[in-house]
Amino acid sequence: MTTVFFKGLGLIGSSLAQAIKVAHPEVTILASDPAPATIPYARQQGWLDAGVSEFERVAEADFIFLASPVDQIVADLKTLATRPLKPGVIVTDVGSTKQAILTAAAALADQKITFIGGHPMAGSHKSGVTAGRPDLFENAFYFQVPLNATAAQQARLQALLVGAKVKWLTVTAATHDAIVAQISHLPHIIAAALVNQTKERFADQPLGMRLAAGGFKSVTRIAAADPTMWTAILLANAPVIRRQLADYISHLQTLDQAIATQEAAAIHRFFAQAKHSRDQLNAPVKAPFYDLFLNLPDQVGALAAVTGKLATAGISITNIQLLEVREDINGILQLTFSTAAAHQAAQALLATEYELIERG
Repeated sequence: MTTVFFKGLGLIGSSLAQAIKVAHPEVTILASDPAPATIPYARQQGWLDAGVSEFERVAEADFIFLASPVDQIVADLKTLATRPLKPGVIVTDVGSTKQAILTAAAALADQKITFIGGHPMAGSHKSGVTAGRPDLFENAFYFQVPLNATAAQQARLQALLVGAKVKWLTVTAATHDAIVAQISHLPHIIAAALVNQTKERFADQPLGMRLAAGGFKSVTRIAAADPTMWTAILLANAPVIRRQLADYISHLQTLDQAIATQEAAAIHRFFAQAKHSRDQLNAPVKAPFYDLFLNLPDQVGALAAVTGKLATAGISITNIQLLEVREDINGILQLTFSTAAAHQAAQALLATEYELIERG
């Protein structure tokens, strides 16, 4: 019988726990969480076997997941190094920075306890146990940053999380922190700063904030993320974030100077370079995915009609999204399929009255 212990059942922890339970219903899941309503909710949903206090019963665990803010994970690693743990246990985390965490995990390695740093690259601006779902990480990248783990131990962790349906990437802690600082941490700072600046700008014009939609909402969606978590992330990854933030500020200052001196060529180059780079995000990649876009009318049952037709045809949808900003695509409903299902899906939907646009 395998036992898995979770310290923290927020969005990430609860989603991983549910994914484990779906794929391995025989696994016993124990958890602790400081929010009073979390454990009763998880127990009521049926995927948590028992709630405990702090690290109570942690010695029973074959796997230990630390799913708290980064500063708490660092503290918990030091605590675990003083606790009697089960022989062969694998300790892992889901923190957004890895160098500080692996430094703290050295105390476990000194006790011959296996630690594998982890970070699933998926999430939501929503937080808490009620936001968790077992398919949150499907087709997302999941970083593994082993400290003292063998390939077999990494494979054990991957087998436990097979129900999450992630794409595994093994990297060093320094590489991980540099990547996420640029593509995750910096965008959160920019989004939050833009929301705060816009709120101040419209302090005497509340209509301005009410009219904010489309591009503004898309750019700033992640500003609604948990402030406690992001405070811990910025403090833990401070040197890398500060370098990349300084570089970003330099780009803004360069643009500001071009505007001040009316340098049209420099301004055009700024946007042209950005457009070229942004367009590359839609370029075909190795992962076999294919997008279909439909102009979906704002009518009761319209979405259900589309998904129902695909369900009747036995076609699995990899991802579905309602687009607020459609850029150069006219469709408002984006459906993503594996290439194996894309042609079949297109044929099924061509029989509808909706305009269908393909991209793959």
